[in-house]
Amino acid sequence: MTTSPTHEKIEKTLTDNKIVLFMKGTPSFPQCGFSARSIAILNEIGAEFDSVNVLEDDEIREGIKVYGQWPTIPQLYVNKKLVGGSDIMMEMFESGELKTLLAD
Repeated sequence: MTTSPTHEKIEKTLTDNKIVLFMKGTPSFPQCGFSARSIAILNEIGAEFDSVNVLEDDEIREGIKVYGQWPTIPQLYVNKKLVGGSDIMMEMFESGELKTLLAD
């Protein structure tokens, strides 16, 4: 199976960073409510994370949906594994599971 340059770019981002949020906008200026909620959750936990603004790159925006087989953005990855979108993040935050996952 050949990998595309977009797939390789996503792989490199996930390899170089333990926690990555693919989002619409930036942490200081989220461009959708779901991305804003995801940032608020990560900030509340005190997580150090990298973010990718999918609005700046259509190939990444579409490529990350294929990569994680997840149709929506934002998408949170921890140790190269897809955790999920903002709804899953909120459930995990409320149960304490997300803080535990990010601390490992």
